Amino acid sequence: MHHVIPLFPLSQGLFPDGMLQLQIFEVRYLDLIKRCQQQQIPFGVAWIKEGSEVQVPGQEPALHSMGCMAHIREFEQVQANFYRIVCQGGLRFELHDVKPGPYGVWQGSVSYLAQDPEIELPTSLQAHADRLGKVIATAQQQGVIDKLPIFAPYHLDQCGWLANRYAEALPISTDQKLQLLCELDPLKRLEEVARLMQ
Repeated sequence: MHHVIPLFPLSQGLFPDGMLQLQIFEVRYLDLIKRCQQQQIPFGVAWIKEGSEVQVPGQEPALHSMGCMAHIREFEQVQANFYRIVCQGGLRFELHDVKPGPYGVWQGSVSYLAQDPEIELPTSLQAHADRLGKVIATAQQQGVIDKLPIFAPYHLDQCGWLANRYAEALPISTDQKLQLLCELDPLKRLEEVARLMQ
């Protein structure tokens, strides 16, 4: 079943449960974000293949076929035409079709992918959970946990959640990040992350 959702194209996308901080100043997105905030509905973050994040007249960005829903967790209106928002990643989606919509916001026809199944961490990959766990514990001890770009709860024992946090943070190419986003098996995704970290 396909759903039509508003899209926010970005050069660097979002992973499920990931944190996305945005500054909103383009007219088309001011209206979109205000509506999403008022109605408590998410929007879709699509990864740009070709084109610009900022609207260029007559240019349609080419988008990758996989994206992620974004739920607004914090909303701050800095000025009349300037918002700051913090979003949390939701379900992944497959993008089938893109059309222009109101105010120049692209509309995507998408089908949602199921949440990752809960797959426990194998002993061979425990070191990656321990490493991230230490970062979180240190941030808590120092009273700077709110500066860490990771939402609680911390599912350090789940392959999918752990793989996604590393995938966001690793200095790898957009194509590599997208391959990780597209991997449906959480254990395989985490194994690939571990390989990239070697």
